Amino acid sequence: MPALMSIKDLMPSTLEGQITMEKTPSYFVTNHAPKRIHTMARDIKLIIVVRNPVTRAISDYTQTLSKKPEIPTFEVLAFKNRTLGLIDASWSALRIGIYALHLESWMQYFPLSQMHFVSGERLIVDPAGEMAKVQDFLGLKRIVTDKHFYFNKTKGFPCLKKPEDSSTPRCLGKSKGRTHPKIDADLIRRLHKFYKPFNMMFYQMTGQNFEWELEDDSESRSSQD
Repeated sequence: MPALMSIKDLMPSTLEGQITMEKTPSYFVTNHAPKRIHTMARDIKLIIVVRNPVTRAISDYTQTLSKKPEIPTFEVLAFKNRTLGLIDASWSALRIGIYALHLESWMQYFPLSQMHFVSGERLIVDPAGEMAKVQDFLGLKRIVTDKHFYFNKTKGFPCLKKPEDSSTPRCLGKSKGRTHPKIDADLIRRLHKFYKPFNMMFYQMTGQNFEWELEDDSESRSSQD
């Protein structure tokens, strides 16, 4: 399969004692990705970052809106029928958040022991704690610790710093930290209700409770990307 070889060839060589990593937001939700990756490297370790699917959908919309301000409102795109309250699960911003559906595809090729799930919410409030788990999963020494992070109040999330020198801290770019548009509280509640059974299934599949249901309608307030 030439396409597989080209992907592998594009990655840097991994020397003994090194780990090569690659990331993209699309692998997890791309149907053919599990099979292709398994064919290329069946012993690969997979790290999946997930967040509350309601917040994720609004963040997705916010990013698109910044590039295409003419698009319909979130409410228009989220409903098949507003009067009946029917959610349009075919809209990609909503479909991506059905994590259990996507995980089923991956579990056909990889065992859970090769997967590590990072909580997007905990990554913000405790980046060092989440990174410790990632390093353990990869079999690495815990080199990245709390001294490597500081919370940027303007952006609303942690930024990376190098404690051994005085270089400028590295924060995610301007595409991150955008203020979310205000979404109707009733729609937020409907989305929580829509996602709840899928979230429960995801918790059961992963053996982790991400506690998204505890957030209730917090997304109805203005938040940041």
